[in-house]
Amino acid sequence: MLFIFRKFSANQIVRFVALVLAYASILLGSLVFSLLLRFDFSVPEQYWRAFGDWSPGVILFKLIVLGVAGQYRSLLTFFSFPDAKRLFIALGVAALVEAVAWFLLRGQGMPPRGVIAVDFIVSFVGLVGLRMGMRILRESYAGKAKSQLPRSRKKVAILGAGSVGATLAREIQTKPGLGLEVVCFIDDDPHKIGKSIHGCQVVGSRRELAEIVSRLSIDKCIIAMPNAGPAVIKETVAVLRVCRIDHDILPSMAQLLHRKVTVSHLRHVSPEDLLGREPVPLDDAAIAEVIKGKMILVTGAGGSIGSELCRQIAAFDPAKLILLERSEPALFAIEQELVRDFKWLSIEPIAASVCNKDRINAIFKKFRPQVVFHAAAHKHVPLMERQPAEAILNNSIGTLIVSQAASVYGCEKFILVSTDKAVNPTNVMGATKRVAELVVNSMQKRTQTVFASVRFGNVLDSSGSVIPTFRQQIASGGPVTVTHPEIYRFFMSIPEAVGLILQSGAQSRGGEVFVLDMGEPIKIHDLAKQMIELSGFVPDEDIKIEFTGLRPGEKLYEEPIHQAENVHPTNHPKLRRLVGNGDFEDINFELEALRERLVDMPDGEVKAWLRAKVPEYRPNGHSVIQT
Repeated sequence: MLFIFRKFSANQIVRFVALVLAYASILLGSLVFSLLLRFDFSVPEQYWRAFGDWSPGVILFKLIVLGVAGQYRSLLTFFSFPDAKRLFIALGVAALVEAVAWFLLRGQGMPPRGVIAVDFIVSFVGLVGLRMGMRILRESYAGKAKSQLPRSRKKVAILGAGSVGATLAREIQTKPGLGLEVVCFIDDDPHKIGKSIHGCQVVGSRRELAEIVSRLSIDKCIIAMPNAGPAVIKETVAVLRVCRIDHDILPSMAQLLHRKVTVSHLRHVSPEDLLGREPVPLDDAAIAEVIKGKMILVTGAGGSIGSELCRQIAAFDPAKLILLERSEPALFAIEQELVRDFKWLSIEPIAASVCNKDRINAIFKKFRPQVVFHAAAHKHVPLMERQPAEAILNNSIGTLIVSQAASVYGCEKFILVSTDKAVNPTNVMGATKRVAELVVNSMQKRTQTVFASVRFGNVLDSSGSVIPTFRQQIASGGPVTVTHPEIYRFFMSIPEAVGLILQSGAQSRGGEVFVLDMGEPIKIHDLAKQMIELSGFVPDEDIKIEFTGLRPGEKLYEEPIHQAENVHPTNHPKLRRLVGNGDFEDINFELEALRERLVDMPDGEVKAWLRAKVPEYRPNGHSVIQT
């Protein structure tokens, strides 16, 4: 017994003992009261004498059942309906076992049958009373602390009277130190209007938002509608901006998945909320078949796409998640996040470069990953334009090294994360990613491993993308720089892009390139204006927008599909499958030979090699918008 308690602190042991004694006292009192009720408060002498024989065993049995039900781990001062439900089930099981034992032993050494039934009800009421009493005591102390706080708390209206809004309101009420006071809810559901949630009334719909804000002197609005689409969020934010009122938002339901709603999730409205598309439904069952119980490797695990891949993969319960990343700080950050949010998950962080062939082969030999998601890549267009050898080494040769290891060590699937810049590329980055696609295509023809690529547009708020750049420029007072007034891009949210990658992994049969129906492209000039407005400024008055001209290799628009690629539908309405054109059996051998010469090759010679292997590559070309 002493050995068991050594791993607990003194406070934990004292708490456990006090809790057991409190529960035992209530259970003893319940048995006494039930016995008195059974005999109308006139208990025969023989039953009192027998009471001392059977009551210790009954109480000890119930204490064990309550322990198995986790009642000693939960906090006494926090009690809700799920806690009461677990308590009811635990005591019900104990009563059922007692009843079965009574019939087997024919009542010998057992309490009367009527006592068992009454005791079940009385003990449940008693234990619930203890827990509720502790909760009331805690909240009364919180109320006293609340009354001592300054009166200058912000009046908050929560937009969304669903479960997420209710949970948020409750947390704000229990944390007076936040300096917030929830005064009302606003919801479009007419059945909720006039009702109260945690003492706060649902006062109206979003159509009355401006009037409610003015009438109740609201200081802050919190948008708690995780299922609302971008159009609804955009309309709501527009009204709040006219009202000149501070506003925050909770993440979407996809981002809240597997996380408890807390105040820490609140953030300012971002372009992702306004420009994102309606969520694309995923076939979770098909994705689970690819991931659940398997060894999964993610390269580039610390990047924007790689880290989100790790988060979503972790939710599908792989046998082990291997994180491969050459940036030590990025690797540490995603490992710590996963350890915190997925405590049960087996995680293997590995600091390594995909360009190190010996290291990659050693990793595959040791861990034998069954599915590989290859997200490691250089993606910054202007930077790679100035160092094409490094772009080929990481994006193309790195893909070759990892895909060869996947084939040699018997991986089931290999999914390459590609880009729409690989279609008719005008820059080195796009051309090297196109070569990576060709590598994957050629590998499929010589192995049992299923190889596929996933191609999509720009990712909102990824590292090095336009949104963080605009945000930094706005914070510095401007100007916000846009390369061209007519430049357009397809945009996806990071979770949506990763969902596409996982869905493609489930759909892949070998040799395909998958693309998502990305809707309409977004004008970068409009994006810049919206970001300035979200920051509380007026475009071209408070913050200037300057046009700097297209950079080398930059297009006015991107194309997700090459004109020579054959498009086929899939069983997912937003996912299309492209069948590659041509035969690229020799690309792998040529890359192997190129690797030895890359260090000394001039930039012009590197680009010439890319032009030879990717005929549609036009260096420094600027595409025009087709109308």
